[in-house]
Amino acid sequence: MTRLKAMKRRSFFWYSCLFLASCSATSRNSTKTEKPAIANWPDTLRFAITDADGEEELNRDYQAFRSTLEEILACTIEFFPVKSHVAAAPAMLTGDLDLAWAGPLEYLVLQARAKAIPLVSLQRPHFRTVISVRGDRGIKTVADLKGKTIEINEVGSTGSHLGTVKLLLEAGLNPNTDVKFITSGSNTMSSLVSGEIDALGRPEHRYHAILEEEGLATADYPIIAIGEPIPGDVFVLNSQFDLPVVEEMRSRILANNEKLMAAIWSVEELKIRFQDAFFEPVDASKYEEIREILRAIGQENLVQ
Repeated sequence: MTRLKAMKRRSFFWYSCLFLASCSATSRNSTKTEKPAIANWPDTLRFAITDADGEEELNRDYQAFRSTLEEILACTIEFFPVKSHVAAAPAMLTGDLDLAWAGPLEYLVLQARAKAIPLVSLQRPHFRTVISVRGDRGIKTVADLKGKTIEINEVGSTGSHLGTVKLLLEAGLNPNTDVKFITSGSNTMSSLVSGEIDALGRPEHRYHAILEEEGLATADYPIIAIGEPIPGDVFVLNSQFDLPVVEEMRSRILANNEKLMAAIWSVEELKIRFQDAFFEPVDASKYEEIREILRAIGQENLVQ
């Protein structure tokens, strides 16, 4: 009798394990998107993020997004580190790179130099440039910056450099002759605090983050100008992909906006940068303002 009970317990345990394994497999299969019946659908996509600084940052900040996108597109996605903002163009041109998450300027470069196909845009409603100054310098408007020194993060950065140039142009200043630009390559306010520079051009979210990190008061380093929202980042595909593949990928990304944004927001740094962001179809006309800014500083050849 005891042996019979033991056998029944083992049988119950065994079938319970089978049942749980079955449920687990069903759950996994229910979340996996099926590969579409479209010719030439890729098994693997090599994916670059143009402003990610190497493989370490890719794995640290974008792993959740990569996994989610992999599930949605039903193919393996491999990170493809690039050494600079413009390094993605030759890699895409040679076929080594399939998909890139590019800033507005990089999108235009990839389109011009690699005939990249715009897939979707990641709009950031709060992504805009601010110019801040020392409150004790008597600088109240952008026009007061004539003959002054402005620090930007790096040349070509949309939120820091190009956004600042646009604000200067709107104030009637010539960015090539009326001000002096210097680059810091870092996100601090130390040069403004020390008085080495007269103004700082940064994305708005970065400005507020710096104040908080360095324990500074807005009244001491006020904003004198705020730009309009900057056109969103663009996901682009290698021009070798067929139109049905492009359209299906676009449809899948747009249909899974909430899932993709949740993956981005799971990383604190990205949650701040991409607050309230969303995916939408690319409106090419929005990026003409980037061309105009490049034209004003004599760099239009970058996107030709």
